[in-house]
Amino acid sequence: MDTFKKLKSFYLPYKKYFLWSLFFVLFITTITVIYPIVLQLTIDEIVLKEQYEYIPWIVAGFLSLMAIKGVSAFFHQYLGDMFGIQSVYRLRNELYEKLQRLPFMYYDNAKTGDLMSRLTADVEGFRFFLSFGFSELVRFLLLICGTLTVMFIYSVPLTLVTIAALPFLAIAVYQFDKRVHPAFRKIRESFGKLNTNVQENISGIQTVKALSRENFEISKFNDANGHYKEKNLSTSLVWAKYFPLMELIGNICVVALLAYGSVLVMRGGLQPGELVAFFSLVWYLMMPIMHLGFVINLFSQSKASGERLLEILEADETIRNKENTVTVPALEGHVSFKNVSLRYQKEDALALNNVSFTACSGKTIGLIGATGSGKTSLTQLMTRFYTPTTGEIFIDGRDITDYPLKTLRSNVGVVLQESFLFSSTIRANISYGRPDSTMETIIDAAKRAQAHEFIMELPDGYDTMLGERGMGLSGGQKQRIAIARAICMNPSILILDDSTSAVDMTTEFNIQKELKEVMKGRTTFIIAHRISSLKHADEILVLENGSIVERGTHDELVTKQGYYKRIFDIQYKDQKAVLQSTVG
Repeated sequence: MDTFKKLKSFYLPYKKYFLWSLFFVLFITTITVIYPIVLQLTIDEIVLKEQYEYIPWIVAGFLSLMAIKGVSAFFHQYLGDMFGIQSVYRLRNELYEKLQRLPFMYYDNAKTGDLMSRLTADVEGFRFFLSFGFSELVRFLLLICGTLTVMFIYSVPLTLVTIAALPFLAIAVYQFDKRVHPAFRKIRESFGKLNTNVQENISGIQTVKALSRENFEISKFNDANGHYKEKNLSTSLVWAKYFPLMELIGNICVVALLAYGSVLVMRGGLQPGELVAFFSLVWYLMMPIMHLGFVINLFSQSKASGERLLEILEADETIRNKENTVTVPALEGHVSFKNVSLRYQKEDALALNNVSFTACSGKTIGLIGATGSGKTSLTQLMTRFYTPTTGEIFIDGRDITDYPLKTLRSNVGVVLQESFLFSSTIRANISYGRPDSTMETIIDAAKRAQAHEFIMELPDGYDTMLGERGMGLSGGQKQRIAIARAICMNPSILILDDSTSAVDMTTEFNIQKELKEVMKGRTTFIIAHRISSLKHADEILVLENGSIVERGTHDELVTKQGYYKRIFDIQYKDQKAVLQSTVG
């Protein structure tokens, strides 16, 4: 029950629906227990004593009870659903909000399909127990108590014989619960992995087809699906073992009841109608206990789901606003790193090692180095996507943790190498970082990013709906829209992470020409593998294995026989050869 205690803040505010549902459960249970009493009176007082004139009254009373029970069942069902639906509405919102607040570090290890499974299947499993399982548990307890009370009134000896089997039934139910809960936990985990497999395959279907790996993906899915099937079969085996056992115990109890009850009727210690009523009542006693396994099944599923949901809710928000943050209208963009090191995981090597530099407001800083040298890691620290392991980062003379996250990130425009676009209009994608942007601002940003011309060629222009992840656009077109999105934010700091890698040289030249105007007055960080993209920078930082190994302007660095000069020679040797042959 610890899981439900930890999640109580989501369902306790709606307890009124649950309590009203229980109120109608009381009516349903009372009427259910009255049925055998009506049956006993009909046999002993009307049929055996031949007082048939009371039959219409019995029928009318019976129909009235059924009508009341039907109305009560309606309100019980509706209010129970209200309790569950309202509770998980808040829970689902809280989970989604939590996912927005969790740092990049969490997503480095999380699987998209598994997270989707938690927000859908696990939330729904928890809801179903709140809507149905809780009230069913209470109904079973009330029915057992009411049934035992009537049975003791009819015959104490016969009741004692009947309940002698209950401890054995309780042991079977307990053993069932002990085995079924971990089984359902494994099913949920296996379903999450299966979901992840499907999500990754659909997202990467172009790569799969391009490399003719369809059969491999089918085989991988078959393995995941087989694992899910095995977990379900293991759980079914638990059910198959314990439910027949519980039914056997119940049937033995009924046989004992009929044998001993018949003896009591023959001796005059029990009326025939009372034995018939007792026979009905014993099933009201046995069936709830046997179906307790079904409720336990629901409980186990919801508990397993709740545990997986708590893993999200209790995940550590390592990056959050601290108390007494400083609110400023805008940042000037003076950036300073002091002895900054970054290690993503404890067992990982340092991604950045003792990095120090200063970027004055309005200056352009180029970052170049081999893949994995720490270029992107450096810029991700500026936006607090990650927290440095050691060292400090300052913007405008203040530690970046002094600023609210929203203020910090709204002043930093980031264009990633892999441009992500939403399934929305081009206009909405460009203005995503600043939704109140005017159409003139959006068009100006698109023009500066060399995107306006191809946008206007689309059927609906800026109102063209994009497919998932920008499907329908080329890689270069997506990059240009992403650049327009960053420009539209009008940030103080602009980060271009290899943002023109997917465009041709002519388009890159035109974008850079426009960006020179955009970069005026902004601190700009350009990550690139092409020297042509950053040769105009005020300072270029050359990174290797997480450290700055060279720094200076383009002209200064090409005079050194270092890493930058080697890259320059590789990229420009063909051009030199062509030039020499032309001169010759």
